[in-house]
Amino acid sequence: MIDLTVYDKNGAATGESYSFANDDISPPVNQALLHSALVMYGANQRQGTVKSKSRAEVSGSSRKLYKQKGTGNARAGNKRTPVRRGGGHCFAKSPKEWRITMPRKARQLATKMALLGKLESGRVYFIESLEMESPKTRVITKLISTLGLTGKSGLIAIGEHNETVWKSCRNIERVDLSTAANLNARAILQASFLIVTRSAMQSMRRQAAT
Repeated sequence: MIDLTVYDKNGAATGESYSFANDDISPPVNQALLHSALVMYGANQRQGTVKSKSRAEVSGSSRKLYKQKGTGNARAGNKRTPVRRGGGHCFAKSPKEWRITMPRKARQLATKMALLGKLESGRVYFIESLEMESPKTRVITKLISTLGLTGKSGLIAIGEHNETVWKSCRNIERVDLSTAANLNARAILQASFLIVTRSAMQSMRRQAAT
């Protein structure tokens, strides 16, 4: 059973709690699946656009620079050899597609397991609501400060996109904002803490039930 203390948007405990069973979020954490998901997200961020020229691609004649013997110089081949300035690379790099895919259901399950792991570690803070009339960064910074999370990397999850909340969070260093539907395993695991609104938690529990 997971029992979360409910806080208001100022970081003060309301005296209420929000409880649910572990199975409402995810089956037990599978470390192998989480590892595969993290490898996939990391690989998919690689551009793969690196390129260098081999000796076949650099400009210059393929003629031997001078005869093998009789000149007093060390023997030499053509000017495109890798040991000469301006020559090609021995093992030239070429563009590569690093992208890895996972089945959609496996990605969704990895996200649920990452959330369960974060909940079981006690690094999830349940907020009743973050509704504001106008963008105020100080409201979010006060919340983070009151919870004792200043300077740590964090992720704030809300139910649906809210322009006011987004503008309030965008200038806070090391803190990201996401809707419940856009969460993924990598974002959850990389954050030191996770702040979840009631609407976001309800959305995630509905997703877990499907």
